[in-house]
Amino acid sequence: MSERKVLLDVEDLKVYFDIKNNHSWPWSKPVTLKAVDGVSVRLYEGETLGVVGESGCGKSTFARAIIGLVGARAGKVLWLGNDLTKANSKALHETRKDIQMIFQDPLASLNPRMTIGEIIAEPLKTFHPNFSKQEVKDKVRSMMMRVGLLPNVINRYPHEFSGGQCQRIGIARALILEPKMVICDEPVSALDVSIQAQVVNLLKEVQKEMGLSLIFIAHDLSVVKHISDRVLVMYLGNAMETGTSDELFSHPTHPYTKALMTAVPIPDPDLERAKKIDLLEGELPSPINPPSGCVFRTRCPIATEECAKTKPHLEGDSHQVACTRISI
Repeated sequence: MSERKVLLDVEDLKVYFDIKNNHSWPWSKPVTLKAVDGVSVRLYEGETLGVVGESGCGKSTFARAIIGLVGARAGKVLWLGNDLTKANSKALHETRKDIQMIFQDPLASLNPRMTIGEIIAEPLKTFHPNFSKQEVKDKVRSMMMRVGLLPNVINRYPHEFSGGQCQRIGIARALILEPKMVICDEPVSALDVSIQAQVVNLLKEVQKEMGLSLIFIAHDLSVVKHISDRVLVMYLGNAMETGTSDELFSHPTHPYTKALMTAVPIPDPDLERAKKIDLLEGELPSPINPPSGCVFRTRCPIATEECAKTKPHLEGDSHQVACTRISI
């Protein structure tokens, strides 16, 4: 793993939002929502990093901060050694050729006033204005065929397609520039199970062909296991555990990871009935007022009073865990 080229190196990334309380006095200070609170991770060339966690744990904000759609309060986002958090608009514009994004809602991410041919061609017109109309059209048709869309539908509009087809359009738009990395923000959560498998398999195929690196965000751990080389587990804006997909799914270590893993259904009915489910007690705390020390301690079955005093950080080599009660 260490011999492979590092494309992305995120160091202690923090994304905070200042929230103004409408019921407070006009001169009251806004409260701070810690959406991402010091996450560090690396992404290697040709690798898929899965990011999992409950709704509201900061997965999508983490992805948007990497690509620059939301600003970082602190930390670094190093792309091929260059810090994107300090880059000017021109440098960011050039970087966007290499970093693309696929969004969760396939239909909402497409402009309803544009044909799918225009949607897929838009990045080419932005970054390669010298291409002729025929060159653009040929590249769009070729990419449509690659993602499983017939070229004869090039002049149709997004509302004429199913959810799975709209997501294929979004994938084609993201791949048309031949980027180095694609961030997939829950790209299959709005799709039927059978369509989910088709989209995931498509992503794996084009990744192998184009040498892509992927950041794949999802709730469904079975999907993450199928596509990911490494997995990052997040909770309330913090990294709880990270490691290879095989390590995490065969030997989950952090109590939160164990709870997530037991929630994955087993296809065998007898094994499914016999398995022990580690249910998490209580509700997810507010990121505006997170617990002191370890943010997971209020729901953790092994927490002690000491957990309220010290915030744990990821420790270990290839398999890292953020827990003062556990050593690897």
